[in-house]
Amino acid sequence: MSRLWLVRHGPTHAKSFVGWTDLPADLSDTAAIARLESALPHVPVVSSTLDRAVKTADAIQVKRPRLPHDPNLRESHFGAWENLTWSEIEARDAALARRVFETPGDHAPPGGESWNDFSARVHTGIDAIVGDAIVVAHMGVILAVLQRALGCSAYDALGHKIDNLSVTTIIRATQHTPQWSAPSINQIM
Repeated sequence: MSRLWLVRHGPTHAKSFVGWTDLPADLSDTAAIARLESALPHVPVVSSTLDRAVKTADAIQVKRPRLPHDPNLRESHFGAWENLTWSEIEARDAALARRVFETPGDHAPPGGESWNDFSARVHTGIDAIVGDAIVVAHMGVILAVLQRALGCSAYDALGHKIDNLSVTTIIRATQHTPQWSAPSINQIM
């Protein structure tokens, strides 16, 4: 058995769909970051390659070992919907938007990733992590891992709230414990 502490990066304050756009995180709440850092175990830290995750990982790393940034842990690629608000996406293609979010699976934004492709990429990155680790990533990444841990549908996973600087703890299966679990979801320190 191994544990993952999934940390969502600091806030970007964007009001649009930000997937691969490399916005910085607002890490000015030093008290929240200090609480988060002190609550996490002394295990290796890995992050997405996007700046908001890298800088959040830097802020909580302190004396923890650092693993290389992993592009598989990037947020979903929203393609032509990148940096658009929900109302702008609906105005462009309301029917496709509903399919993408109400029946997540093989539907994708134009030029973007479907839930199934995104989840497969995320699981490749998660499965490459050996042992316990802190993973600093994005809401979508955490939801994809949460879906696997809970054994729920993608639609149900997308219904979970994942706040910035929150921790979701995952217990990963091993040969002796075949089930994954999520003992805590969206915990604010």
